[in-house]
Amino acid sequence: MRTNWLTGVALAAATPLLLTAMALQTAGVSGSVTAKGLRTNAGIVVSLQAPGTNVTPPAKPPEVDQKGMVFIPHVMAVVRGTAVRFLNSDAVAHNVFSPEGKYNLGTWPQGETREHMFDKPGVYTQLCRVHPEMESFVVVLETPYFAVSDREGKYAIAAVPPGKYTLVAWSERLKSVKQEVVIESGKTLTVDLAMAR
Repeated sequence: MRTNWLTGVALAAATPLLLTAMALQTAGVSGSVTAKGLRTNAGIVVSLQAPGTNVTPPAKPPEVDQKGMVFIPHVMAVVRGTAVRFLNSDAVAHNVFSPEGKYNLGTWPQGETREHMFDKPGVYTQLCRVHPEMESFVVVLETPYFAVSDREGKYAIAAVPPGKYTLVAWSERLKSVKQEVVIESGKTLTVDLAMAR
């Protein structure tokens, strides 16, 4: 009887914390982006921005591969302070440089990698001096709440604390779109966006 009573007290004490964690996991925003004039709705970076939002870079560097003479993924979103690893999976030498970041990681053979730390927010084009047709983008954000749309334009940002945010959609070829939103505890807001030139 005593054990059951103690267990009940422990569960009662933990319940508010569990409910808060569950509400946070389900709170967020999702929807779809229509990229007018483009062949695909993929590669749109959708983020929730708010002043004073803290960001923590991942312990393991995300990876951009050079495979089949293209950068994979074509668009990557990261938080400020993230080191990105660039891999060459092709049987030919590749290079990585950025005109905006003014860095050149050099040229290296198949199987090798290079890393670059993105410590300032912004959009950085990745190019290859050996193969000028190759291009990709690293979007560096000051928010941990972001997603990159799939081919259908769908996106989902979860585990967002309640509050007011500016929803921003970025595309490499279309005008950015901004919209003020309010995230409520335990609710997922649906926002569909249309982008054009």
